[in-house]
Amino acid sequence: MEAQKKPEPEITLWERMERPAAAQRTTLTPQKIAEVAVKVADAEGFAAVTMRRLATELGVAPMAAYRHVSGKDDLYALMVDRVTAEVVVPEDVTGWREVLRAYAIGSRGLMLAHPWLAQLPTPHFALTPNRMAMADRQLAALENHGLDSDTIMTAFRTVGAYVHGVSQSEVALRQYMEDNGWTSGDEARAGLAPQMTYLMSTGRYPAYRRYALGAGRKDDAAWQFETGLDCVLDGIAVRLGLAPGE
Repeated sequence: MEAQKKPEPEITLWERMERPAAAQRTTLTPQKIAEVAVKVADAEGFAAVTMRRLATELGVAPMAAYRHVSGKDDLYALMVDRVTAEVVVPEDVTGWREVLRAYAIGSRGLMLAHPWLAQLPTPHFALTPNRMAMADRQLAALENHGLDSDTIMTAFRTVGAYVHGVSQSEVALRQYMEDNGWTSGDEARAGLAPQMTYLMSTGRYPAYRRYALGAGRKDDAAWQFETGLDCVLDGIAVRLGLAPGE
């Protein structure tokens, strides 16, 4: 029997873009498609981004974009890669804590600026050139401290999970307030007052009542995020024996 030939490895989007032919100047490029897709998503939400809509915005035939992107997976990856370039951490930021903290704050800002990022499936947050460059810089900052590779990756992913989870929750809260016509924390609390008043009147939640009466930063999302982030970084430092400025 003849041995079956192994299928040729798939040529990735990024490899196609780096080939000489891809560098030729053309009216329609993957970068242009991504630019328009991001504008549509920022203005109208993730659901508005369709190949037909992009073709209309770009003034091309509906099938023209498929010569550059093979489908929605490529399109989403291009969109993520494009906006990720907005997170810039200066080269003179070198300590492991400073690098991870700067990228964490930048990533939160990125998700708030482009809320549709919170709606993307998880795999689309991984393998793009700019995403990889961001990860590589943070992993490099954790090297040379006597940590093994698995521990380095775990520390990096722990910070990333905190950032993504808290930022996604913040985006969801903003959307919930917008859907209800609330423009401030005070308006949101007024809208939820009947439910909260009843729940507090039961006497079952004394700690939460003390928080509600005593908290002064209920609407300071940046402070909440950065305080939680510092708790995560403090935990990593203690657990792994890392000095803050290393």
